[in-house]
Amino acid sequence: MTTDRDGPFRLQARLAGPVFSVWAKHDRDSDGWLPLWRHMEDSAAVAGLLWDTWLPANVRKLIGSALPDGERDGRRLAVWLAGVHDIGKATPAFACQVDPLADRMRGQGLEMRSAQAMGPDRRLAPHGLAGQVLLGEWLQERHGWRAKQTGQFTVVVGGHHGTPPEHGQIAALYKHGHLLRSPGPSRAEWRRVQDQLLDACADEYGVRERLGEWQDVQLPQTAQVLLTGLVIAADWIASNADIFPYFPQDAARSSEERVAAAWRGLDLPAPWYPEEPVADAQELIASRFGLPEGAKARPVQEAAVELARAMDEPGLMVIEAPMGEGKTEAALAVAEIFAARSGAGGVFFALPTMATGNAMFPRLLDWLKRLPTAADARHSVLLAHSKSALNEDFAELMRDSDQPIVAVDVDAPAAPHWRPADTTRAAPAELVAHTWLRGRKKAMLSSFVAGTVDQLLFAGLKSRHLAMRHLAVAGKVVIIDEAHAYDTYMSVYLDRVLAWLGAYRVPVVVLSATLPAARRRELVAAYAGRGTETGDAAPGFEAVGEATAYPLLTAVGHGEQPVMRHPASSARGAGVVLERIDDGLGLLVGRLADELDGGGCVLVVRNTVKRVLEAAHALRAEFGDENVTVAHSCFIDVDRAAKDADLLKRFGPPGKAEGRPAGPHIVVASQVAEQSLDVDFDLLVTDLCPVDLLLQRMGRLHRHVRGAAQQDRPERLRQARCLVTGVDWAAEVPAPVRGSVAVYGAYALLRSAAALLPHFEHGGSRPVRLPDDISPLVQAAYAEGGPAGPDGWAPAVAEALERHERHCADQAERAAVFRLEEAGRAGRPLFGWVAAGVGDADDTRAGRAQVRDSRESLEVVVVQRRSDGSLTTVPWLAPDRHGNRLGGLELPRDQPPPRRAARAAASCGLRLPVQFSYADVMDRAVAELEELYVPAWQVKESHWLSGQLILALDEHCQTRLAGFSLSYSESDGLEVIRA
Repeated sequence: MTTDRDGPFRLQARLAGPVFSVWAKHDRDSDGWLPLWRHMEDSAAVAGLLWDTWLPANVRKLIGSALPDGERDGRRLAVWLAGVHDIGKATPAFACQVDPLADRMRGQGLEMRSAQAMGPDRRLAPHGLAGQVLLGEWLQERHGWRAKQTGQFTVVVGGHHGTPPEHGQIAALYKHGHLLRSPGPSRAEWRRVQDQLLDACADEYGVRERLGEWQDVQLPQTAQVLLTGLVIAADWIASNADIFPYFPQDAARSSEERVAAAWRGLDLPAPWYPEEPVADAQELIASRFGLPEGAKARPVQEAAVELARAMDEPGLMVIEAPMGEGKTEAALAVAEIFAARSGAGGVFFALPTMATGNAMFPRLLDWLKRLPTAADARHSVLLAHSKSALNEDFAELMRDSDQPIVAVDVDAPAAPHWRPADTTRAAPAELVAHTWLRGRKKAMLSSFVAGTVDQLLFAGLKSRHLAMRHLAVAGKVVIIDEAHAYDTYMSVYLDRVLAWLGAYRVPVVVLSATLPAARRRELVAAYAGRGTETGDAAPGFEAVGEATAYPLLTAVGHGEQPVMRHPASSARGAGVVLERIDDGLGLLVGRLADELDGGGCVLVVRNTVKRVLEAAHALRAEFGDENVTVAHSCFIDVDRAAKDADLLKRFGPPGKAEGRPAGPHIVVASQVAEQSLDVDFDLLVTDLCPVDLLLQRMGRLHRHVRGAAQQDRPERLRQARCLVTGVDWAAEVPAPVRGSVAVYGAYALLRSAAALLPHFEHGGSRPVRLPDDISPLVQAAYAEGGPAGPDGWAPAVAEALERHERHCADQAERAAVFRLEEAGRAGRPLFGWVAAGVGDADDTRAGRAQVRDSRESLEVVVVQRRSDGSLTTVPWLAPDRHGNRLGGLELPRDQPPPRRAARAAASCGLRLPVQFSYADVMDRAVAELEELYVPAWQVKESHWLSGQLILALDEHCQTRLAGFSLSYSESDGLEVIRA
């Protein structure tokens, strides 16, 4: 491949002699091998194709912006670095590993000691680091580069296995030159081979004449990261023996045939290429989200679209608006505009939990199907969390687009293009879950992703292959939902990720209904590059931190000053009357018996699962089992999803919900009721919690209009009321129950009570007005020096504040240990970029604990053990969408279970509660769970169950574990008591 993109492949023609014996890949099973020159050519070709057809325009622009010839130089540089990335394999330290191939090289004059003779010193020269050193020497000695100028380019070679070298590693290798070239007569031959390969790549990929200008370049660290990610991707593809077979199998094909067949077999979807919509906000929202005739876009949505168009260039937009105001639709409309203006090739929608990610995924698919696209467009789509394969929407997408990654016949006819008359096409763009893009480290490279915010926070965590995560997010518009839901620990990572996104010029949309002003300022300052390290005291940022308008839009570009807009709210301005009620199950039951005398639907929100179950048991004794529903986090995955679906079906919006109970019905839930559930209740009873979360809970109260002036609700419940409990209100200072303090801390709860105090004391004469009171309450509860209650509360508040500040400082300090540094100055190499990191980061229970301040939790797969000892899936599982039975399926222990049974079992994952997160209890629990170790399930063919801890319930759905008695029911989930 030359600088002419359609030119021939001629690397082999530029080489002669011993260089052809140098090897890069070896298959121990087949004894196949791949010459180094061939892998270099394959990798360069793939890099060129990735640049031309897959890399989003904004990524190409950023890489090219620092180079004299812009994107043309960017492409040359990317192809060349991919070509030379494995030059470190042309060294004795690497080549000695396979004796027959090393002997072949020795026969060509490339002498080397055996791997055993080299001993542990060989580990000082991993081939990535060796390649970095060789390329640096070549640039200095043959092209006159200064030593300090080479690192910003050569670090891409050094870091292509996921970890850029550290200074100490580089210095150590320079002291062991025999690892790069064998001493003695063959040293010159090693040097000739290395120089020949590097010279050939420089000529073949059109960079020799560019090196003179490039030596004056100051390459930004952002470009270094993206080039590293691109080279890693090219290397991974070119290393796949399915599409790039080894010799001698593939020796006969020309390079052009080999690459063309591989690329067709890979069949990567191109990035999204949106055109900026010309429709006004009303028409844009209506067309993208299927608004019914006569429906209007909300003022917040219109203002967000207008602001996105008015910004000089896409940047960060923070949308603060009430619950139910259409923030999600506003964010996606803004994303389309931002993507068209910036060249971003996709969208990542980050949500706080797996459950909210699952709920968002079908909404993302619906939006994608309404986007105008070219007739033959294909978009790669991903649900990004550890249990995504159990989501039916994503599983169906995988089944529909499943294809093996194999090379295809280069002469095979291309697939026919879709035509408008083809009625078999279901959507303007085909949505595929591409096979190559499903790997743990590659999945985020899909164009459209909905997933947990952890996937985004990992981009701020020092870890291997971090460059791949940065490449993935750099080419997208990033939407961050529920921004108020992240604590200090997570915010440390989020702010650093925002700083990098700003440096990449990645468009970002942040959504929240209840964002403290100080946190708003921190988010905006981080993206703009005005974080705490550099100061954010400019007047524009001070105004952002002082704004109390609501709804509020805040926008800023990297390095720019923020602007704000204050659209009107379309909310009805409903008032919610607050009332304090004492804690106690008898009091709760009696009060609800009175309130529900004429029927009605009540939501009771408790701060711990234990309190949920205690309340549910007491309420069932009064109202009957059929009139009390329980929802919390300790259900198996499939039951949790069914609970959410049932709540939406019965308590969702008028016109969509079915079977809303006519008589009294009580839903007792934990915090799972706070987020992303469009449910509507007549009365709310809640434990005291931080005020922003209390407002989220109020968003489930009278959420929709039911008849004129709420006439369709029971007469007693037509006024929205929220009863706040979980506190000893009679004490001199309100005393929240222990469980609430353990979850939220005393300070946040006391500040919440203080902010709400006027509404408690004046009752119906001073209701909480939604949305007007949302921002004043949030700012009052979180502002430094804000109201902290009567004077008598002062000592308790001061003590709680001291504990809170210590806790936040501890969180920030611990989070900073593995936090990525900010982008350094242009030209500074990425040496040591992820030094002292965590190794691999992924969406496992251990991985999530790296970016969340939570104890590592135990996750199990729940099955049932019959009296004869056999194992089955739990019996109550509903049939799948095709009517296939899932409950009570046999799980044989002498062989991998059938796929349907294994997947059904895997859908019964359960995260054990906090009792099992303490080290001694966790160790005992793991030891007991491993007694049910099934060797036949630990094979590749059993990927659903391999490596899983299995919790077997008896026929009464009970068991014992680590000194606790466990019982499970479909209605109540997991109950745990100390044995």
